[in-house]
Amino acid sequence: MADPHDMPLFDGSLSWEESQAAIEGAELSDGLPLVPPTLDRMSAMLADRGSPDQSFGNVMPLMGALTLKAVAYNCVMAGCRPEELPVVLSAVEACNEPQFNLLGVLSTTGTPAVAVCVHGPAVQQLGLNAGGNCLGPGNRVNASIGRAVSLVLRNIGGARAGVADMATMGQPGKYGFCFAEGTHDAIAPLHVRRGFAAGDSAVTVLGVSGTDEVLPASPQDTPELVLQPVAAAMNAAIDASSATRKPERGEQIFLLPPEMADIIANAGWDLARLQAYLQAARHPYPFEGVSDLDDRPLARAPEDIHPIVTGGVGIKMTYLPLWSGGSETVTREVRDLQ
Repeated sequence: MADPHDMPLFDGSLSWEESQAAIEGAELSDGLPLVPPTLDRMSAMLADRGSPDQSFGNVMPLMGALTLKAVAYNCVMAGCRPEELPVVLSAVEACNEPQFNLLGVLSTTGTPAVAVCVHGPAVQQLGLNAGGNCLGPGNRVNASIGRAVSLVLRNIGGARAGVADMATMGQPGKYGFCFAEGTHDAIAPLHVRRGFAAGDSAVTVLGVSGTDEVLPASPQDTPELVLQPVAAAMNAAIDASSATRKPERGEQIFLLPPEMADIIANAGWDLARLQAYLQAARHPYPFEGVSDLDDRPLARAPEDIHPIVTGGVGIKMTYLPLWSGGSETVTREVRDLQ
């Protein structure tokens, strides 16, 4: 874990190659090229933010100090603009909530990555992508915020491979994983469902083990045919992981493109009916030699099934299996640093 006070700052005279070598020498690199943190870039990132040494707690696994200066440093390296720093800081603060289990997510031998979903006015104000390819490349804001959160967890929290990050395989999402929630008249945004106002900007953090593409079961337009494959994906994830051994079921998350949300809404289904349908759709796989099948519902309760409307044109949905080791999603309002 790097001491934030030892993170090198450059005056702009170093070549690109020299600055990258210095960052790598300080063990601050994730393996991809980084924006050199110069004095000017740091000053711009911290302008009118208060004291650079202001602390917002400590970050597991190694309990590094979450100071404004340290977050700003990693935001610069990730390519963030100053207005994106509050989103990064708020996401890391959400990770620190006990129910998220950051220590488990970052130090497991499993594959979880910390994914960030941004809600509310910040999506438009910052220019995040909640449309086509929202989980993929092409949008600097999505990419930079996701990477900055990952760098903070690595460089402040100490989640480095072989040190505190003990992942057997890992996954590409650990470089950075950020997307934005869209809007739909029939399904309220996740942060609104959790008690925030529609006009509040918020972030949700998720300990995600990967992504799973899901297609409707048939071209016929019914909610059941849209949701049956989603239930199949949730069932498969439960059966294939250690989730069956957990004493309590957790949450379920899936991303719903607008076309699929329209089918559900046009059939007269509301969010509660969608959740109830999926909650009752548990079909445990009969493993050979296993007689005690886990036939508990797909989630702890129907309201713990969370569809998020996002994405572009098309019928492809995405299931986001949460880490089976135990992690709850956390939503937090974006902090005002002015």
